[in-house]
Amino acid sequence: MTPTVFLPSQRLLRNAICRLSVLVVLGWTGSSFATPNGARIFDLHVHLWHDEALLQAYEENLKKTGREVAAAGVMWFGGPNQALAKQPESIEAGNDGIIALAARHPTLVPIATVHPYDGEAAIAELERVAQKGVKVLKIHAHTQRFDAADPRVLALVQRAGELGVVVLMDNASIVPGDCEKLFNLALNAPRTRFVFAHLGGMNFRFWNILRAARTAEGLFAENIFFDVSAIVALVADSPFKDEFVWTMRSVGIDRLLFGSDYPQYSVDQNLKALDQLGLEDEEKTKILYENARGLLGLP
Repeated sequence: MTPTVFLPSQRLLRNAICRLSVLVVLGWTGSSFATPNGARIFDLHVHLWHDEALLQAYEENLKKTGREVAAAGVMWFGGPNQALAKQPESIEAGNDGIIALAARHPTLVPIATVHPYDGEAAIAELERVAQKGVKVLKIHAHTQRFDAADPRVLALVQRAGELGVVVLMDNASIVPGDCEKLFNLALNAPRTRFVFAHLGGMNFRFWNILRAARTAEGLFAENIFFDVSAIVALVADSPFKDEFVWTMRSVGIDRLLFGSDYPQYSVDQNLKALDQLGLEDEEKTKILYENARGLLGLP
């Protein structure tokens, strides 16, 4: 049989077709990140302070970048909207607004807030939103201007634990002693499940202390989770990347949740960064959706 002879241009075309065929078989969607085994994505950390308008912008950004999320945790505060002390009516209105938005869009998980320094009023508002089905309470020591070591914060998060509400707290290490105070808060409220956002920021090394905490009998209730929003985008191409991955595995891959911190960062940015870390497919699947499903009771 006479062998087939390809001209250079024909060989290039044939090779291109072969590469495209492989990408199609692997499920390539035109993006640099393909979710492993068709894993779903839950974006825990989305700020929608303009309700429908910002939600539309979020969805348009997903479409533009070829991304899709199964569900998202959304909050009304952040950016120009802050939930400050002595503004209970404003906070209540904001919470009702995000609850109503989620009712209109079933893939949204509403995240409410209160201000710990409002004391009994804050706890009453927590109880009210919990009765409405809210599963996550977000408080932010830096933007809300409170001290995480204040007794009023402990009282609030303990009540959240009694109500089965997960407490999401900023942990970008913007305020002094951030990680240390949050660690002690979690130790003092063992019935409360916490998600510390941004895994300590550039102070992520601190959280390797959990390896030691787990060896102390009766100390640590395994009630700390983290979201890796934004921080992955900061470290993915940094000299700290390998140490960050070691920290992720040290605190426990089953304790990590995906988030975007939109609109400051996008889903696309966080997914690309996560892909740069060299994690196993099983690890990424847990971070992207499965851990949130276990924590929040997602379908």
